[in-house]
Amino acid sequence: MLRLFDTHTHFDVPDFDADRILLAQQAKNAGVDALVLIGFVASRFDDLIATQNQLMNLDNAPMSYLAPGLHPFYIEQHLPVHLEQLEQILRQKTCVAIGEIGLDTFLPQHKQPDIYQKQQQYFSAQLDLAVQYDKPVLLHIRKSHGDVIRLIKQHHFKLGGIAHAFSGGIEEAKALIKLGFKLGVTGQITNPNAKKLYQVIQTVGAEHLVIETDCPDMTPLCCQTSTEHRTRNTPVNLPYVLAGLAQVLAMDSIQLAQKLWENSLSALRLNP
Repeated sequence: MLRLFDTHTHFDVPDFDADRILLAQQAKNAGVDALVLIGFVASRFDDLIATQNQLMNLDNAPMSYLAPGLHPFYIEQHLPVHLEQLEQILRQKTCVAIGEIGLDTFLPQHKQPDIYQKQQQYFSAQLDLAVQYDKPVLLHIRKSHGDVIRLIKQHHFKLGGIAHAFSGGIEEAKALIKLGFKLGVTGQITNPNAKKLYQVIQTVGAEHLVIETDCPDMTPLCCQTSTEHRTRNTPVNLPYVLAGLAQVLAMDSIQLAQKLWENSLSALRLNP
């Protein structure tokens, strides 16, 4: 039986309120034994915790872990008090990591010096919290790999974590691996046009990878185009990510799943 770890989900968002219990049970039946619930704005922290409570009270569902954080894409919404709220959760709840945090210059407005400066301030503050509370971090990086790597080094951050939905090149991948990070692979791996991603994955190999759905985003291509599969992305789709990765690495799915499980526990510093 496969044991799969969905290292990045937004399974708490309202998209899943109507059928989260059913989807959790289906995911468990599909081999998803564990998942991480990722934070992105302070206004959703209560729902994040409530979702974990909901899942933990189910008989047949993946083990769920909390990773609250303030996402760079929503930088305009973040206030200093939100960092205090984040710290309160780290003090009061069992959190596996801080995430997702990092830098994002995908939109033109996020490249404006004052906005980008604010992103860097919040990223730095959360790296400090991670050190204080001895937690790995889950990185969100879009068009900003150099600055993320620079800030991690500046902070002498040694706790590692996962570079979620990795989209960089080979040198950036190697730099993050050297800093103690695993690379998160999403449904993007099922896209035949993802040539840069294939190259990175074949270069670094299975030992540095974990898999994730990033649900409800990043739907595997087979689920976007097929009438048989659900088009909405959920943790149930994680086996498609595994299959896509196994194909790119020319590896047996069961052996790969075991390695990815071990990598996930290592990245999140969980006991086997």
